[in-house]
Amino acid sequence: MPVAVYVLGLSVFALGTSEFMLSGLLQPLARDMGVSIPQAGLLVSAFAVGMVVGAPVLAAATLKLPRRTTLIALLAIFGLGQVVGALSPSYAVLFVSRVVSALACAGFWAVGAAVAVSLVPVTARARAMAVMVGGLSVANIAGVPAGAFLGQHAGWRSAFWAVAGLSVIGLVGVVALVPRTKPATGADAPRLRTELTIYRDRQVWLALAATALNGAAVFCLFSYLGPLLTEAAGLKESLVPMVLALFGVGALIGTAVGGRIADAHLFGTMYAGITASTVVLAILALTAHSAPAAVVLALMLGVSAFTTAPALNARMFNVASAAPTLAGATTTAAFNIGNTVGPWLGGLVIGAGWGYPAVAWTGAALAALAVCTTAVASRLHRATGTPSRLVASSAESGHTADSTRSSAESAHSLEKPACATTAPADC
Repeated sequence: MPVAVYVLGLSVFALGTSEFMLSGLLQPLARDMGVSIPQAGLLVSAFAVGMVVGAPVLAAATLKLPRRTTLIALLAIFGLGQVVGALSPSYAVLFVSRVVSALACAGFWAVGAAVAVSLVPVTARARAMAVMVGGLSVANIAGVPAGAFLGQHAGWRSAFWAVAGLSVIGLVGVVALVPRTKPATGADAPRLRTELTIYRDRQVWLALAATALNGAAVFCLFSYLGPLLTEAAGLKESLVPMVLALFGVGALIGTAVGGRIADAHLFGTMYAGITASTVVLAILALTAHSAPAAVVLALMLGVSAFTTAPALNARMFNVASAAPTLAGATTTAAFNIGNTVGPWLGGLVIGAGWGYPAVAWTGAALAALAVCTTAVASRLHRATGTPSRLVASSAESGHTADSTRSSAESAHSLEKPACATTAPADC
């Protein structure tokens, strides 16, 4: 795996820490800002809305710009957004800073994902995306619990300052180690009109729906995991960072497992991971008042949720291979549609007085819908007669040149794929 992919994963660690750290800061932040827990939870949705809007817009706007330059600019804007968040005098300013940071984060994700898959053979896409998603996993293991710890002992603003520092480290890494690229010209130049044709494919929309529903299921619960642990399970607030770290450990395990098996068993990985999340969320709803059960299930939810992440990302790049930049943007937008809808639905459930266990039930229902969407995509996939296992098809042909070609050749093939611009599934 090229070192640049790991640098992108390191940068995603900073982005992910900012995106998810509020789950451990809701209570001190709500007290300081004088707002309710559901209102504080809307800051999670605000970030996600910015990601949804920013991913496709910035991907389209920067389509013809050098990708390295774009990554540097977006990471710098993101870091400045964290500084504004740390200095916010009011809830409104903090809300706006979250949206601006999310726009930059979305653009970085979309362009960074395209860079990552362009540096590896087509049969290693899931592994490359696992490295980037691994940045989120490590953020959940270290960044989110550290943010919660800082929030409890040095004020929630200190967590924003810490993420600003992480952004500087990521920026230095991108400047030093991500290779320079020049915009393609002539026939190889990316064209927005051509990339937009991927949205004619039903499989793109099914992949988007599965990703969004899976994200909504997980983050409907995760956004309120801290209050659930303290209010429903009776856990001490000081122990919440430990449980968040356990979720992150599970996420790292899931990402590692998913990255290893998803290239060869794409739909199987999606089925197994999403179904497991459905079961875990349902059990958590039934046992939410038991602290030991809640702690163990938080770990298991991290495993199941992030096992599917590399598969969901690779699936989108497979069905939208004619448009690698918009494929990354669409995946980012889909994930954050879920991250918007999930916390919003969770807040409605809490506001209705149904309690925190009902939030877990809502997540389980969303995960069940994701399983159904995956089943529809799998049936359509088989009906079109396309290969169901990307790596397996390569292996059957005797380890073709695709599996050993250089990074430069791989990048060129992704910029100008051999398939039609209508991007049939797994072309």
